[in-house]
Amino acid sequence: MCTSSEAVQVKIPPRTPRANCYAERWVRTVRAECTDRMLIYGERHLQSVLPEYAAHYNGHRPHQSRSQRPPDHEERTKVPLEGRIERRKVLDGLINEYHRAALPLRRTPSSSPTR
Repeated sequence: MCTSSEAVQVKIPPRTPRANCYAERWVRTVRAECTDRMLIYGERHLQSVLPEYAAHYNGHRPHQSRSQRPPDHEERTKVPLEGRIERRKVLDGLINEYHRAALPLRRTPSSSPTR
């Protein structure tokens, strides 16, 4: 039973995996990169794991069809090429995301307080 705010269930013909290729690809990717690598304790645990993986998938993971950019990436955003590289653990270290750290502000002699 679906309400108006939920997704609508559409039945596809049996034995036609190409009828829903985008959903099939998502399920295959999330299984290979996430759920096959960890022990899921139950539905509540799965409901906490999947949103975190979906945020990684849409916000950081490179996609070949988008020239190695994630779906949520702004094309006009410039990526800094200088600075220290930092690691952020996703799903308690199952996946690692790497990004450039912010450059520290450099104080010039003219901007330092005088006595």
